[in-house]
Amino acid sequence: MNKIKIKEDFTREDTWRMFRIMSEFVEGFEVLSQVGEAVSIFGSSRSKQDNKYYKKAEEIAYLLAKAGYGVITGGGPGIMEAGNKGARRAKGKSIGLNIEIPTEQKANPYIDILLDFHYFFVRKVMFVKYAKAFVIMPGGYGTFDEFFEAINLIQTKRISRFPVVLFGREYWNDMLDWLKDTVLKNGNISSQDFELFKVTDDPKEVVKIVKAFYKNKK
Repeated sequence: MNKIKIKEDFTREDTWRMFRIMSEFVEGFEVLSQVGEAVSIFGSSRSKQDNKYYKKAEEIAYLLAKAGYGVITGGGPGIMEAGNKGARRAKGKSIGLNIEIPTEQKANPYIDILLDFHYFFVRKVMFVKYAKAFVIMPGGYGTFDEFFEAINLIQTKRISRFPVVLFGREYWNDMLDWLKDTVLKNGNISSQDFELFKVTDDPKEVVKIVKAFYKNKK
């Protein structure tokens, strides 16, 4: 009995957790390295199909897929579903990086390549490493997290600059005003930091921003 208890306690230690973390990195690298050029779309999992941003996300994904980009989402419902749906409709690559959370998130039915993650930080590495651009649709805390982490990594030069696009001026304007009137005013960011991302209401412009960035880079 004591031996069994010791074994159970041992397998719960952090050293064993490393094997699961490593396995998630290995599987993610192996699968996503074969995807090619792709764009990550983020947004609320709570957006319904009749929501205007759901429809815009589907259109953006469709146009990106038609332009030759795969579409990566968080794999769940709402804006994520719209992104995968648009990519599939355009017969492009539709990728979902699903996350295991206590309130179970079921993968949406429009995914062709699905990866499941237990650790948020591993999943976030995959988004950054294999995306040529981020499209940030209206969303909540998770969406804010992806946006701010991306521009922070670019700002601190931890990663090379890539296009980050906020979609929906009406939704984001108050936050942008706060960044200018409070955060910038207090000297916690610089005016140049606003050049790290673009804002638009036009799905076609999203594609233009991404294509123009890489054309100029070449």
